[in-house]
Amino acid sequence: MARILVIYASLTGSTEIMAESIVEHIKDDHDVVVKTFDFDPIDAKKLENFDGILIGSYSWDDDIPFEVEGFHDDMDEVDLTGKLVGVFGSCDSYYDIYGPALDTMATKAEKQNATVFEEKLKIELEPDPDDIKHCQRFADEFLKEIKK
Repeated sequence: MARILVIYASLTGSTEIMAESIVEHIKDDHDVVVKTFDFDPIDAKKLENFDGILIGSYSWDDDIPFEVEGFHDDMDEVDLTGKLVGVFGSCDSYYDIYGPALDTMATKAEKQNATVFEEKLKIELEPDPDDIKHCQRFADEFLKEIKK
C-alpha cells in the first residue's frame, strides 16, 4: 500500500473534480492524504513522508496560480529523491501556452530530484465523463510506476 499525497488548487472546480475522481479511484487500496492549496496548510518538508505526490493546479496564461506560489518556493528546501511526482489540472487552450502551471511544478519537482511521472494530465476546462476515465487511468499508471 503506497502513501499518496494529493494536493491541488482549483479556481472553477474543474481541477477539484479531477482530484476527487483520482482520490475516489485509489483511496480503498492506498493511504491517501488530500489537501487543497486554498484551505489546508501544506508544509513542503512533509512531502518527504509520501511515496507519491500528485499536484493539481489550474492553468491560465501565466504560470502558477497565486495559491501555489508559496508552496512552489518552499519546495526549494525539500529533497524529493526517490519520490514519484505527478501533475494534473484543468487548462485552457485559449491561451498561447497550454497548462504552464503543470510544467512549472514538474520542473520544480525534477530540480528537487523527484522522478516526474511522464504524463502531465492536462484536461481542457471542465472534465467530461471520458476525462474522468482518463484521470482514473492516469492514477492507475502512476501507481504502477510507484511499484517499480
